[in-house]
Amino acid sequence: MELVNKKIDLKDFLTQRETVLQTWPTGGDVDLDEAVAFQLSLPESMRFSLALLNADRTGRTLCQPRAGVALVDEHIALLQGLEKCCDLLPTTIDAYTRLNRYEDAEAGITKSKEAGTSLLNGFPAVNHGLAECRRVVQSLTKPVQVRHGTPDARLLAEITLAAGFTAYEGGGISYNIPYAKKASLEKSLLDWQYCDRLVGLYEERGVRINREPFGPLSGTLVPPFVSHAIAIIEGLLALRQGVKSITLGYGQAGNMIQDIAAIRSLRELAHEYFQAEGFDDYELSTVFHQWMGGFPDNESMAFSVICWGSVVAALSGATKVIVKTPHEARGIPTMAANCQGIDATRQTLNMVREQVFPDSERLSREIALIKREVRAVLDKVYELGEGDVAVGTVRAFAAGVLDVPFAPAACNAGKMLPVRDNEGAVRIFQKGQVPLPDDVLAYHRDLIAERARAEGREPAFQMVVDDIYAISKSKLIGRPR
Repeated sequence: MELVNKKIDLKDFLTQRETVLQTWPTGGDVDLDEAVAFQLSLPESMRFSLALLNADRTGRTLCQPRAGVALVDEHIALLQGLEKCCDLLPTTIDAYTRLNRYEDAEAGITKSKEAGTSLLNGFPAVNHGLAECRRVVQSLTKPVQVRHGTPDARLLAEITLAAGFTAYEGGGISYNIPYAKKASLEKSLLDWQYCDRLVGLYEERGVRINREPFGPLSGTLVPPFVSHAIAIIEGLLALRQGVKSITLGYGQAGNMIQDIAAIRSLRELAHEYFQAEGFDDYELSTVFHQWMGGFPDNESMAFSVICWGSVVAALSGATKVIVKTPHEARGIPTMAANCQGIDATRQTLNMVREQVFPDSERLSREIALIKREVRAVLDKVYELGEGDVAVGTVRAFAAGVLDVPFAPAACNAGKMLPVRDNEGAVRIFQKGQVPLPDDVLAYHRDLIAERARAEGREPAFQMVVDDIYAISKSKLIGRPR
């Protein structure tokens, strides 16, 4: 199938679907008519899109953790414990499933049963199949989302949506470039068009499924314009396939003004580009990811990082916040640690909720800067694709126009390097082939030079290295000791 940003013909989709459902034996249990009927039977309290819509209308920021273990009963117990303290529930999928290695996932389930504890880093939904995944949903009272990291997520989408999950994270760029090394970008975009077409089919039958591209990407010093451009592209691709509920995300960078400007500009830019493509019947929300980089091992210090992200999530007006835990530096967190992170986040959100971050020249300047950067990149994507954003995306990555810092994908140039300025905002140290205007690049250089003068050293790659490890060492900016 040729990659273009066009709604997949239903006949072509159904032909492809026959193959997808035969990928693993559990796919044979999925029946779309029965799945739609089950989704329609769910109470409104379990509808993810409705929770987001109500939160946006009331100005409330919702809390959502990450969580998933190998065995069904243990996973149910985990989510039942979490729903007492959070607003929205996750099911984080294991790494084998993300790579479509279902045989290895099956072995992991067996070994987990033998060990009496999870030996996988998530929930292997494809292996457990429709009935067991539905048992998870039916044991809960709050909306639950599939969170994973899968370049080819077609079978996972079929099984989990049929089981009653009402939100699905990811995209052909955001679940390829930061997660995979050799996965074809063109193929992952095609595979995610399938996922979005499936969500569109549910929509046509009265079931609204929320779709959320993964905003933080590599999670390491990602400039707002990079994640914004990719989020908007994935949003456009989803809308074209019939998706109506879109949540675009951003990973905390650390500078308050830049982070608030990022969430505000993301919403405004998304409306701008969605409407320019002729879409007006959609629901848009935003998600702020608490710090995705290295965490301090000290739990008290980790709580500070969590609460700082919570303040910014509230003041930026994000619809929801993805919550971290005080055990981030130690591996997979316990349910208790997850609840601690959520409790700290909720307390902070409640304290900040009625406060408004004041408009200022600095905030307006940062919003305007991000918008100029995003437009410069997306203009080139459209130019390369001759008006087709899907085609343009593949060509833009090949040309280095789209370039995600520190991402492992072979199709990612990796030539653009970010670094913090003297106030901790993420700036461009080396642009690679990213087509930013000359005056914008000069602005970045001036801010980096200001930091270099303050630190008594020349701008250099060591700054980048220092910044990557700074928060884990109790600082935002990697100053020399």
